[in-house]
Amino acid sequence: MTFLNSILKNSKKHQFPFDHWEYTNALSNESIDEIVKADIPDLSKHNLNYDGTRAIDGGAAEFREGIASGGQAIKFRCFITKENSLQFPNLVKFIKELQSKDVTKTISKMINKNLNNSYVRVEVICDREGFWLKPHCDIKEKLMSGLIFVNQTNESEDLGTDFYNEKLEKVKTVPYKHNYGYLFTSGPNTWHGMEKKKIVKERRCIQVNYVTFKTDWRVE
Repeated sequence: MTFLNSILKNSKKHQFPFDHWEYTNALSNESIDEIVKADIPDLSKHNLNYDGTRAIDGGAAEFREGIASGGQAIKFRCFITKENSLQFPNLVKFIKELQSKDVTKTISKMINKNLNNSYVRVEVICDREGFWLKPHCDIKEKLMSGLIFVNQTNESEDLGTDFYNEKLEKVKTVPYKHNYGYLFTSGPNTWHGMEKKKIVKERRCIQVNYVTFKTDWRVE
């Protein structure tokens, strides 16, 4: 139980600027290898520019509301599903751990939200030069949000997620360190994003959510 061990033994709670936890070594080497090798389209080759949302071309609003179509942008995103599960056997193992009672009970207690009847959503991400993410608070349907960074290309630790205060002033950056993650629960003033920064090669990570809308991975 790699993720559970990380949360129990290698995590630390922070209360500024809002409650969140940072943790280390949650991914197996095999899972990391799948993240690194995942084929994520390069937006610059598709005449698309980052617009400060993960959905880039207008598909964001639908997906944020939990509508599975995701708009046009869905084809540029790599969610782990039953359909592509054979390409990601170790990430499926990771998802199954997230579905387990031991993990959901632990996370539920941490964030004070009941994860029973929720669903796991995991997305492999590869951000490239030009990426930025405007400050935002997650929708209430995201019971738990977070990223786990995979930095095998010696990118700057400054490429982590930026946290903001109520005035939308950047007050913290979670460092972009290898096999290093954070999590929090949605709520008012949980402002986060990423300023425009220099990405030399790529910014790999996975997004980990427990959500109320349906995915292929229902909590056990």
